[in-house]
Amino acid sequence: MSTHYPKRRSLVKRRRKFGFRARMKSSAGRKMINRKRRAGRSVNVRSNF
Repeated sequence: MSTHYPKRRSLVKRRRKFGFRARMKSSAGRKMINRKRRAGRSVNVRSNF
């Protein structure tokens, strides 16, 4: 048996799909960011991508 090697996902594609600016484009994403800010999370800082 060989070990499973996970897919290498592009960091650019990941940022474009889940990043801060992608969230700000939709109203649901903006609501999500505001919800997390109300909970005390700093959302607009760079996450570990």
